[in-house]
Amino acid sequence: MSKWLVSVSLAAVILSPAMAQQQPQAAPKDAAVRSEAGADIPQKFTPPVQAQDFDKREVMVPMRDGTRLYTVIVVPKGIANAPIVLTRTPYNAKGRASRSESASMLNTLPLADEIFVKAGYIRVYQDIRGKYGSEGEYVVTRPVIGPLNHTKVDHVTDAYDTIDWLVNKANLPESNGRVGMIGSSYEGFTVVNALLNPHPALKVAAPESPMVDGWMGDDWFHYGAFRLANIAWIGAQTGYKGEGKAPSTGGWDDYDNFRQVGSAGEWAKKSGYDQLPFWNRMVQHAAYDGFWQGQALDKLLAANPSNVPTLWEQGLWDQEDMYGAITSWEALKAKGKVGNNFLVMGPWRHSQVNREGRSLGVFQWNGDTAAQFREDMVLPFFNRYLKDGPAVTLPTAAIYNTGENHWDRFSTWPLACESGCASGLTPFYLGAGGSAGFGAPAAGGNSYVSDPANPVPHLPRPVNFGDGRWGEYLVADQRFADGRPDVLTYTSPVLTAPVRVSGAPIADLFARTTGTDGDFVVKVIDQYPDENVADPKMGGYQLPISMDIFRGRYRSSFEHPSAIPANKVQEYRFRLPTVNHVFQPGHRMVVQIQSTLFPVYDRNPQRYVPNIFLAKKDDYQKATVTIVRGGSTPSRVLLPVVAVDQSAAMVR
Repeated sequence: MSKWLVSVSLAAVILSPAMAQQQPQAAPKDAAVRSEAGADIPQKFTPPVQAQDFDKREVMVPMRDGTRLYTVIVVPKGIANAPIVLTRTPYNAKGRASRSESASMLNTLPLADEIFVKAGYIRVYQDIRGKYGSEGEYVVTRPVIGPLNHTKVDHVTDAYDTIDWLVNKANLPESNGRVGMIGSSYEGFTVVNALLNPHPALKVAAPESPMVDGWMGDDWFHYGAFRLANIAWIGAQTGYKGEGKAPSTGGWDDYDNFRQVGSAGEWAKKSGYDQLPFWNRMVQHAAYDGFWQGQALDKLLAANPSNVPTLWEQGLWDQEDMYGAITSWEALKAKGKVGNNFLVMGPWRHSQVNREGRSLGVFQWNGDTAAQFREDMVLPFFNRYLKDGPAVTLPTAAIYNTGENHWDRFSTWPLACESGCASGLTPFYLGAGGSAGFGAPAAGGNSYVSDPANPVPHLPRPVNFGDGRWGEYLVADQRFADGRPDVLTYTSPVLTAPVRVSGAPIADLFARTTGTDGDFVVKVIDQYPDENVADPKMGGYQLPISMDIFRGRYRSSFEHPSAIPANKVQEYRFRLPTVNHVFQPGHRMVVQIQSTLFPVYDRNPQRYVPNIFLAKKDDYQKATVTIVRGGSTPSRVLLPVVAVDQSAAMVR
């Protein structure tokens, strides 16, 4: 021990008794802080307010039945005679109108609103009745007034009454009395409703990926197959007036979570969905009966087409609503309304049109395609009708060419279809030994065993709907499924010349099964060359350009399902999503067929039961499925093949 340490120790021993008598008692910590600095939370704290370049008003707009709807109005300061852009939403108008807390209107509103802010528009968001700040009762996709809605209000009347209030100078003196509506997904659904009886001040509309027919091909079903991917939305959206929490699916792998529970009905029961009226209505209406037919907006539009100039937007790989916009546009075209209805289909996932559109999955596009849509199409279109802007020349259809990576602007669309087009569809036959081509093959068949206990996943496992891959699964490399014993792959020879497809393919399968029910998934795929020196990971990539599912019980009638006769050949014919694609030389054209796409879609028991929602575990059984080829029952995909050079059909 050092001399210094000894001295200190002795001093401590000698002084400690006296020091102990003189040391005051330690004060409580809080008292010490108060005596030195005071409390750290003042009675009132008011941060300095920056000078905003806008006014934000929160108002309750009255409807004809006395219900008041919460509405956020964002007005540029100093503006006069400005047009209005309205969005009606179930997703919290207050939050939708606040991307950030900023003094700048440009930074406060969402990215997709930047075009309107720069152009001097008034922006309005409104909670639909029964959600968030609005009064009234919420009904999911509230039907229009009639057999399914015995009240005197619907989204048609609510949009009308809202616009009527907004264009009243006493309520919004800064407006010029003209309104446009825009919105994606459910918000697109509310735009479509407004078109059924448009207010005279509604001068232009842009429904983006709207939910139009929830049974045929939008949110809830695809040709009768129920979409498990959207089941959590029901709990979060209908279980709470405001923001809701979706029930937990369990572990990380949703493939196992849903498979272990069983049917969608069993999962719903486990999650408390028997308390939710909308879920119970869905279970009661598993087929395409009057409940769904009466809500199909494309049919209602065709019966009552409007004169409002309308820009219909659809993502080519929209994983949620890839049915509504194209079918609504086609229905209006058939009614002679093509002059005021325009179609845009971009290389986007669901609602990507309101974000950046430079890429999807591993694919890079020619610039920010979503910004191009907003800046080159939406804004000039709205300016023309809301601000007396210059005349705008939009093509009948602007469809992104996903094989050549650029926009095509068509004066007529589709280029090929089953009827009413200059060009018909071309059979692409499924042949022997996994071959495929435009020549009819010899008679025969290929079989696989479909096992509900081991369904084909929609992505490589583990599958979790929150893992970031949900929005990109429709462009995922399909080689993860190719080679499974329950997936049939038919491949063409290497192409020596380009093949252009522009329109909606039709799957036309002839098949027999040992079961009494079953599903059929058909994928049209562009298979890249095996070797790609510039980007090696793209070598052999299997890009699905069109994919959908069909529930076999509906082969004869969507409204009246029937059991499949076991071991007898039946025809399954259904439309696939629209394409505008060029298969390049060196590529191959591929068709894949399987019976499950899980857990996006629920599993078919493969034994006929009256209602698959209520299927029990012992209802699920293996089935041997045979795809028949050649002869009088040639399985094929009818492709919209057209000449590669379509310059004559383009708008320049």
